[in-house]
Amino acid sequence: MFGDWGHGICLLLATIYLIGREKKLSSQKLGDIMEMAFGGRYVILLMAVFSIYTGFIYNEFFSVPFELFGPSAYACRDLSCRDATTAGLIKVRPTYPFGLDPVWHGSRSELPFLNSLKMKMSIIIGVVQMNLGIMISYFNARFFQSNLNVWFQFIPQMIFLNSLFGYLSVLIVMKWWTGSKSDLYHVMIYMFLSPTDELGENQLFNGQKTVQLVLLLLAFVAVPWMLFPKPFLLKKQHQDRHQGQSYALLENTEESLQVNSNHDAHGHGEFEFSEVFVHQMIHTIEFVLGAVSNTASYLRLWALSLAHSELSSVFYDKVLLTAWGFNNWIILIVGLIVFVCATVGVLLLMETLSAFLHALRLHWVEFQNKFYEGDGYKFYPYSFALLDDDDE
Repeated sequence: MFGDWGHGICLLLATIYLIGREKKLSSQKLGDIMEMAFGGRYVILLMAVFSIYTGFIYNEFFSVPFELFGPSAYACRDLSCRDATTAGLIKVRPTYPFGLDPVWHGSRSELPFLNSLKMKMSIIIGVVQMNLGIMISYFNARFFQSNLNVWFQFIPQMIFLNSLFGYLSVLIVMKWWTGSKSDLYHVMIYMFLSPTDELGENQLFNGQKTVQLVLLLLAFVAVPWMLFPKPFLLKKQHQDRHQGQSYALLENTEESLQVNSNHDAHGHGEFEFSEVFVHQMIHTIEFVLGAVSNTASYLRLWALSLAHSELSSVFYDKVLLTAWGFNNWIILIVGLIVFVCATVGVLLLMETLSAFLHALRLHWVEFQNKFYEGDGYKFYPYSFALLDDDDE
């Protein structure tokens, strides 16, 4: 979301200053904003490092491209490519080795090309992170020795997510690799609406229609797999326990926790099947709908990255270059001051905070809802009145 290695270097220098003088600054009274920045100096340090990295990928330094990793892979075949089009370009060298080829910057094809690239990157990053969240739920299940959660939560969730959006990510990579002109929107929509139709020019590999039918079937099977077996098996385990079977089999498992919670709630050791079933149904519906909405939510990576790039380009072209074109030192100095203030105030402060908040939301909602349950210790707000003398 914050891909400019010029802005990243500015953030890095500011953070190094805060870290280098942290002993002195920690003993001083800072303002609200400065106090917040100083408290998060190591987080901002990491943000600056990765801003530089993504800036190299986007090949932007205050919105200006550089040929840092060699010359562009394209050259002008005729004069048509000099009027901000790419029609007259011809490939004369191997693909640009790292990041975006500088020839795209300033061309009429820049925005459609970057939109497509960043949108697909956002989907791939989102699918990878959501898969990581589901994998963490597996380790939760193993820790609590809950085989039910492994077989009826982890496995069907992995199947459902990757049958749809994992498959989409594979198609994106294949399209990049082969240079195909297929329409992935069309592929994914008609995978549901008309799964038996021929793909025609949207076919990326042999047997694609058969693969899509199998994946669609797996996705449909995964939903009842998540919904029905677990409540009935929990009911059976509860009945077996009350028929004299060892309670030790359920000790330290999620199932025993649910039974204990029902016992505490009703005082009879009752098992509320309807309550467990409704809870499982809500969990299933949330995951199925969330698989779509969460994937779409990762498109904020593309949107904010595009906003940052366009704002940076506007400040550079409409402020700095316009002031430079007057050939007047006073106007140039005024334009430079406006450019610096806009860069620092909007791009380095507001955009940094915006990117951080959106990244935090993606971690908290789209990522952690795959494994975090909050069923541990009860939350108590921090209070000085509850501190012991030793703690004080």
